[in-house]
Amino acid sequence: MSSLTGIELIYAVAAYKEVIRNLMQFYVYDFSGYVDYDVEENGLFGAYPGLDDYWKEPADKFPYIIKKGGKYAGFALVKATRSEREAFSIAEFFILKKYRKQGIGKAVATQLFALHQGLWEVHQRQNNQPAQQFWIKVISDYTKGQFSDRFENGRRIQYFRS
Repeated sequence: MSSLTGIELIYAVAAYKEVIRNLMQFYVYDFSGYVDYDVEENGLFGAYPGLDDYWKEPADKFPYIIKKGGKYAGFALVKATRSEREAFSIAEFFILKKYRKQGIGKAVATQLFALHQGLWEVHQRQNNQPAQQFWIKVISDYTKGQFSDRFENGRRIQYFRS
């Protein structure tokens, strides 16, 4: 657990799985503006595929809960990629609207980069301009501009080393 001016980044042991599953509903709701997601017959978005894998071996997936002032503020899912080059990646990153624009996302992202040293590959959907703006600013500040940025297969991708 790490505290950054009232912000807590907590490694989410299995006891937090249901919290992340519940927060995922708000995340998918926000994300539905960029992809074609609809709620199911029960009024909820479907289960996030592979969420349970974050609590299985091998340990190549890392779930985190984000708190502000002791209250849930979001979550982050980090994974180690097995592509042509091994890298860490932000699989999902979510801050509740109430806590946005307060520097929480940047503080958490910076902490994640420090926790998982090595090559990073962070990507956003090409149509998700707010996410692109956020990640470009955070990564540029973190690396002092030392990162690569490109578009590929409908995604904008940043590569850098932490």
